[in-house]
Amino acid sequence: MKRNSALIKGGTICSLGTLVSIIPSTLGLSAAVASPSISPTMQAKTVAFVATTKPVSKKKTVKKKSLAKKVKVKKATTKSGTFVGQAAQTQFGPVQVDVTVSAGRITKVTTPIYPTGTYRDQAINSQAIPMLEQEVMQVQSSAIQGIGGASYTSQGFYTSLLSALAKAGHK
Repeated sequence: MKRNSALIKGGTICSLGTLVSIIPSTLGLSAAVASPSISPTMQAKTVAFVATTKPVSKKKTVKKKSLAKKVKVKKATTKSGTFVGQAAQTQFGPVQVDVTVSAGRITKVTTPIYPTGTYRDQAINSQAIPMLEQEVMQVQSSAIQGIGGASYTSQGFYTSLLSALAKAGHK
């Protein structure tokens, strides 16, 4: 009995597929919905029929009002000079950044204090510190990426950099 039921359902589905391929052309549905087996002339008639029909419902357009208030942003005044960031304590030692700003541009970044207690600290930071300093010079802000393998130094550098830039009135 179950086998017969499956055959009946399968036959019904196939019949529906046949109807779907025939009915779109007779009802005037678009060629995209119609089966690819419909002739080009039949598709042209179908497209012409769709182009002349009117939409069933009309949608009203609603103008949305902006709820955002206009806020005047006070531009930060950037000072010129060399600004020393607060030393940031990391797991391996302190990191401190000095930033020189001239006419709103970062002209020099140095890191006078960073961890050098072990050979590994020296190896990691001798590569990471110049990369971090160069990145600050390129982006001219604190929006820098950390250095893989030097995450503690990167975090300490970033924290001290924020402190120095805040003193300079720079982002």
